[in-house]
Amino acid sequence: MVCPLCAEDGGALVWRGERLRVIRAQEAGFPAFYRVVWNAHVAEFSDLAATERAHCMEAVTVVEQALRQHLSPTKVNIAALGNMVPHLHWHVIARFDWDTHFPSPVWAAAQRPSPAAQEAAVQALLPALESALRLQLAPLVAA
Repeated sequence: MVCPLCAEDGGALVWRGERLRVIRAQEAGFPAFYRVVWNAHVAEFSDLAATERAHCMEAVTVVEQALRQHLSPTKVNIAALGNMVPHLHWHVIARFDWDTHFPSPVWAAAQRPSPAAQEAAVQALLPALESALRLQLAPLVAA
């Protein structure tokens, strides 16, 4: 079985560095759902060397900060599960008190209908957010 994160980017590619990439996932109801994906196939965070772990978490931090700065979400969720795809990746998700699942996890049952207008307003902000992300992540290429 071919690993889907080795075979493909895993979503809309925002930025790619030598060690990792940032993608926007297409998750219905969550317009600002990003993943930081380690490029090499490793299953667990502890498989990385200390410098690689620091590099990875710096990228996760940059994504979180950009979401907070550009979208002002109610909360940012960060998770690394890997149960379905055992390839190291971090979910970095802007959450809003109006989203379909809030305050429950994005993987829980929806609690309300999708608020199309609010989702569209967030989607309209994504090009500027992603442009800023590329600039902020650029120094990580050489790290």
